[in-house]
Amino acid sequence: MAFHEIRFPANLSFGSVGGPERRTDVVTLASGHEERNTPWAHSRRRYEAGAGLRTLDDIEALIAFFEARRGRMHGFRWKDWTDYKSCAPSRKPSAIDQVIGTGDGVQKVFALAKTYRSGSETYVRPITKPVVGTVLVAVARDPKVEGAEFTVDHTRGEITFSVPPDLGVTVYAGFEFDVPVRFDTDSILTSIASFQAGEVPDVPVLEVRI
Repeated sequence: MAFHEIRFPANLSFGSVGGPERRTDVVTLASGHEERNTPWAHSRRRYEAGAGLRTLDDIEALIAFFEARRGRMHGFRWKDWTDYKSCAPSRKPSAIDQVIGTGDGVQKVFALAKTYRSGSETYVRPITKPVVGTVLVAVARDPKVEGAEFTVDHTRGEITFSVPPDLGVTVYAGFEFDVPVRFDTDSILTSIASFQAGEVPDVPVLEVRI
């Protein structure tokens, strides 16, 4: 499957519904107790793009984007308006939002990630599609300069330093990011009459692993 480094129109994804899903296998024992296990290390996100459509022009833009992706064939970027920053939605990203590693004096490449916390539990989500121009990096809380001290692979979500961070120092990053997705249908059914009456087409979108 090819991946197109293009974002689904953000004005169309605004108002869509969706979010993360998990897969959990639950076995109920004879005693009534449960055994639970998951084959997934990471959650997977689903969205309904049709919920963001408001006008017939929106439908035309959707169809053009759908045809260019050949339906389910090619992946693309998606802005999740509820979760697209390394920080809280009300804040702007800073260079010390997320810890992405610890220097050892040798390693130059670090992968972007976002950590979710609740109580004593955490989940570290890989970020593979940072938005160009938004990535900020700091080493030991000292901001670094993109292009001079580090580069960003926006297709893989990796930071490469020109000089490896010293042993034991903390590497931080802040960023905006997209979700890698594909359409989860090979057909879109539209009707001018029904759309004007308040109905929208069913356009499922599914996160893909990169």
